[in-house]
Amino acid sequence: MTQITHLLRACLLLLAVTLMPARAAVYDAELPPGLMHGPDLCAFAACGDVLPGATRFSERVGNPQYVKAYAKDAKGAEQVVGYVFLSTDVVDIPAYSGKPVVTLIGMDTKGIITGVRVLKHSEPILLAGIPESALLDFIRQYVGRRGDAKLEIGHGGDGTEGLDAISGATVTAIAENQVISRSAYEIGRQVGIFTQAARPPARFTALDERLNWAQLVDSGAVTRLLVQPGDVGVAGNGPYMDLYFGYLNVPSVGKSLLGEGAWRRLMDDLKPDEHAIFVIASGQTSFKGSGFVRGGIYDRIQVRQDAQTFTFRDTDYLNLYRLQPADVPAYTESGIFIVRSANFNPAWPWTLQFLANKRDANGVKSFAHFDQPYWVPARYLEGGHPKVVEARPAWQKIWLERLPQIALFGAILLATAALYSQRDRLVRASNRKHKPWISRPRLVLWLASVGFLGFYLKAQPSVTQVMTWLHSLLHQWKWELFLSDPFIFLFWWFIIITVLIWGRGLFCGWLCPFGSLQQLMLKLGAAIGLKRFQKLLPKRLHDKLRWVKYAIFFALIGVSLFSMEQAEHLAEIEPFKTTFLVGVWNRTWPFWLFIGGILGLSLISERPYCKYLCPLGAGLALPGKFRLFGLKRKAECTSCHACQKGCGSHAIDDQGNIDQMECMLCLDCMVMYYDDHACPPLVKERKGREAKGQALTRIGADGYFVPLDRLRDSLRERATGKEVP
Repeated sequence: MTQITHLLRACLLLLAVTLMPARAAVYDAELPPGLMHGPDLCAFAACGDVLPGATRFSERVGNPQYVKAYAKDAKGAEQVVGYVFLSTDVVDIPAYSGKPVVTLIGMDTKGIITGVRVLKHSEPILLAGIPESALLDFIRQYVGRRGDAKLEIGHGGDGTEGLDAISGATVTAIAENQVISRSAYEIGRQVGIFTQAARPPARFTALDERLNWAQLVDSGAVTRLLVQPGDVGVAGNGPYMDLYFGYLNVPSVGKSLLGEGAWRRLMDDLKPDEHAIFVIASGQTSFKGSGFVRGGIYDRIQVRQDAQTFTFRDTDYLNLYRLQPADVPAYTESGIFIVRSANFNPAWPWTLQFLANKRDANGVKSFAHFDQPYWVPARYLEGGHPKVVEARPAWQKIWLERLPQIALFGAILLATAALYSQRDRLVRASNRKHKPWISRPRLVLWLASVGFLGFYLKAQPSVTQVMTWLHSLLHQWKWELFLSDPFIFLFWWFIIITVLIWGRGLFCGWLCPFGSLQQLMLKLGAAIGLKRFQKLLPKRLHDKLRWVKYAIFFALIGVSLFSMEQAEHLAEIEPFKTTFLVGVWNRTWPFWLFIGGILGLSLISERPYCKYLCPLGAGLALPGKFRLFGLKRKAECTSCHACQKGCGSHAIDDQGNIDQMECMLCLDCMVMYYDDHACPPLVKERKGREAKGQALTRIGADGYFVPLDRLRDSLRERATGKEVP
């Protein structure tokens, strides 16, 4: 235990020295509430930096909110020269961390972006690995471009303008591109800089039918929005909000829900360009909200269509006393809300948003909204649904742009799994002196893992992804977050499946880029004359030190529950970011020393980092205990130590048992298992038979030998059904 304590102290000291110069200036910066929600944005943000030349800024106005920037003209008269806005006031787009990049943006009255400044981000890759100058260089590309320009990461073309990505943080760059582009476009539309082609108004068909509740729901005329307690960080068994809504102006829908008389009275009261939406709900909270009592504003629900948001006051609310269908589910509150705007067009899709305060694990409140799209069923619209071209999600663009690399990556994973599934055939064709059927394919995979998976694709799984996944389960799961990196996404599915089938060794021992790099260093050491120095630590010392990685893993998970920021700092004990994502040349000398020490030690010791420090390997070893298939053992293995002496992972104990949590699936022991010139029990049996002059052949999965003449007699008996004397 003393040795373990010393090693832990050394690791923590190294981390402290390593991480001090690495903290990014805006990583999880503490932003004042006034900046995020107060009326005077520019009292807390340097608005002049993103809109140079402005001399005065207004308070927040509009919906979504923005700030007007003023300056004096040649005659001394003050005029609007542009607009400043905070990205989180306009869009809610998470980056790879699952949190938005808070960005301040300036735009002049012609729609030209005049400045961009990142105020806060939570991206682990920008924490220490990539200098802040790279992020500044990226956002500088937007200055001078139009807010309605079609900007894409990579090469432009077909009406799009290309942007250089942040090397090693492409996903973050794509998310930030969406944040800046959509924010600028939506504010530009609101202030009249950018316009959209007029859309034909909705015209309803003459269809007049009466539907029950189930039919209305099945057809999409009534839609459900469900929010569970865990979605907002509160306790409770029932739903936090269980809400149904629909558009009442459609005759078949309105008459089915309200009855013909009530529906006609409602339509007679509505003016042109007014639209009625019914809402019924039950749950732990009210959709009417507390703001309604104070100022006549319903602050829990709103309607959004394209870039426009429609909110409701007390004058937009009508009582809803009952619904006609007999199969309406139980509800505790109801109402009808009126959208009063010529800009709302029910022929196009729109969204109902439920707004709520969400609590994180520390009890800190944050604003959250839950959206449910709605579109009037096509059979109620003349001509059906108009053609709507929706922006492709960022993760889909990434997958489509990298299809060739994804195909090759998937082929490598499938080939590895297929190769390992044929391990019995491969090891039987090998022996202890000559192992081409095992060593050559694995050498190719190690080279591919380091070169293609690691340095080219940067597809190195990390314990930070485990922590992100855990926090997503605890707070709010978003598939888009994990789909944004196709290689890591596919790699993790491969890891999950193979760990449960064969244990962690297939990934850790065959495909992990950094593990493969260590293995190649060991081979390099042998090639340059260091083979005589290549030795394993004593088994007793190894058995103590191997628990260090498990301590590191649980320490990181524990710290992440209190501070994800601190956990990401401590996760720098993984050398993966420095090696593959960022590059050693972009880090400071402590990182060079750490990586150099690991790789230097790998010249004379097999996978030292994997055995003793890797928290990812420790995390994968735990579910690996429940794998479906392990390596084979004979009864004689309990007293024979031949395989144990040659195990580079120290994964075989004195009783011949294989510790699958530590095993890297190198299959050296399996080669011996079937080798009648190396496995002591098989050697003994072979010599005994040879002494009796019997020809032998090997049969069965366990590789035991039987006399060849006896095997022939047995086969003849099965074929003829007669006993051979």
